[in-house]
Formats: sequence, structure tokens, C-alpha cells
Amino acid sequence: MNNLTKGLLGVTALIGAAIGTTWVVTKSTSKQKAKPIKPFFNGVAPYVFAHRGGMKLAPEHTMAAFKLANEHNVDGFEVDVRLTKDEQIVVFHDAFVDRTSNGAGRISNHTLEELRELDFGYHFKDVNGEHPYRGQDDAKIVTLEELLNAFPEMRINIDMKDDPETYEGSLIPSVLYRLINKLDAKDRVCVTSFNDAQIERFSLYVEDDIALGAGQSEVTKAFMLYNSGFGHLYIPKANTFQMPVKANGLSLATKGFIKFLHGLNVATGYYVVNNLDEMDDLIQKGAHTIVTDRPDIAQHLLTQRY
Repeated sequence: MNNLTKGLLGVTALIGAAIGTTWVVTKSTSKQKAKPIKPFFNGVAPYVFAHRGGMKLAPEHTMAAFKLANEHNVDGFEVDVRLTKDEQIVVFHDAFVDRTSNGAGRISNHTLEELRELDFGYHFKDVNGEHPYRGQDDAKIVTLEELLNAFPEMRINIDMKDDPETYEGSLIPSVLYRLINKLDAKDRVCVTSFNDAQIERFSLYVEDDIALGAGQSEVTKAFMLYNSGFGHLYIPKANTFQMPVKANGLSLATKGFIKFLHGLNVATGYYVVNNLDEMDDLIQKGAHTIVTDRPDIAQHLLTQRY
């Protein structure tokens, strides 16, 4: 979150620069309008999304993780996507396969067939330090199409990870839109990226028919305007903000900021929240979505307290 953090560091200075007269003029002339609520957000909040399928319980982005998270009654999955050498969309976070598999190299330098030969449960350790998923069929690479087909009732939050300056990064917005359209999945996906340029590219295809997340710059702008007293000038582009709870000591999870965004029909999502008390605090403040590595803890909280 480096760009977000840098942007937020300027908030204090901007607060000092706010002038009362300017506030009155802009307040009277601004035309702030709430976003229409997309079908993706028509369910009962709070949503619980399993981060990469619930990566603390099973190998991230594998069917083993998604199946286990589904057993914990999550509302959806938060996943990352990348494009392979043969232009297939796989559910994967890193640019390289080294950290999570027994292979090496970039995702973009492997074909899907080559990736299917790798063991993505190879490095995962359970609480006892053992490797229970090595060699398991459910610990293989997963395509986005396979995931959407395997869980037709599940909401899926999709984060485009490829750098927009690369070939695969320039291509994935159009390939992703075609896949979503092919599978008639527009109402059950939300597409986002840390990079605002990627979201803007994707939005050129969607014609406002798919829920979109906000990039780092968009979150920074909204937070800056809200805290400087110029929140009435903010016109939302996204349907949801997915944020850390804090960035460089600044809280992005205040009750006021959450209420401000919800007043614009922008759903607030916080990641990666693995502590029960922190989850509870966010829900009490009105957070819409909790993204967690521990869907078991979230299930326990919602079952016992809500």
C-alpha cells in the first residue's frame, strides 16, 4: 500500500489548508450523488470473504482452500488473477510461482498446461509444521473459469495483479471481461486492482454493469477530502473500497469514514483481518466486508455474537 500511504501522509497538511469560505461555496455548488447499488451488494451485510480462499487454513488459491472456506459459510472469495503465457486467467497472487509451488519462474512465462504440473501445496505448513497438501489433487493451479463454475452461488472479488505496463497487464482487462460475460457472471463478481489505471481500462468494457473496486489513488482522494472537510466534493467512481485497517498509523476504519462512504453507497471492505476482536470492532462500526485468512474465526464470531 505504498502509494496509499504516501497519499495519506498529506492529509494533515490539507486539513490545515481548508478555508471556511471555500467550504461554504463548494458545499452549495457541489452535485454529490450516491452510486447505484449493484446486485453484488444486495445481500445481507456483513460479508465475509475468504482471502485467497482462506490461506491460513489451506494452500492459497487452490480448490482445497476454496472448498474448506465454503464449509465455513463465507459469502465469497477474495482472489487475485494473472494471465498465463497462453492467455488463460489463473487465480494467483505472486508474479512468480516459487513461493507457493515446487516450480520456478513467472506465471506469464508458463502455459496453463505447464502450471498444472506443479504442486501448489508443496510449501504449505499446518499448525504442526507438516505438509498435509503435498501431492494432493486439490492443491493444483485453478483457472478463474473453473472457480466460477465450481461455486455458482458464490460472490467472487477479483483483483487484477498483472502490471498494466506489461503485455499481460494490458491484455487482462479485456480477457477478463469476455470471460465474465461468457459465464453470465456479471452480478456475482466485483473487479478491482490496486492500480487505478487497470480499473479504468476494465471499466471501458463493462458499461457500468459490473461492480468495481477502488484503486489506491481513489481511496486516498476520498480519505483526503473527507478528513479535510471537503467530503461533499467527492464523487465516487467505485462501488466498494477495500482497504487496510490502518495505513502508516492513520486509521481508515473510523465510524465516521465508514458512514460517509456508505452514504454514497460505497461498501467498505477491510483486509486482512484475522483477529476476532478486530473483526467484531469493524462490524460494530458498520464495515460491510471483512476479508480474512481465517474464515473459521469469522464463522465463530458471526455464529456466537450476531
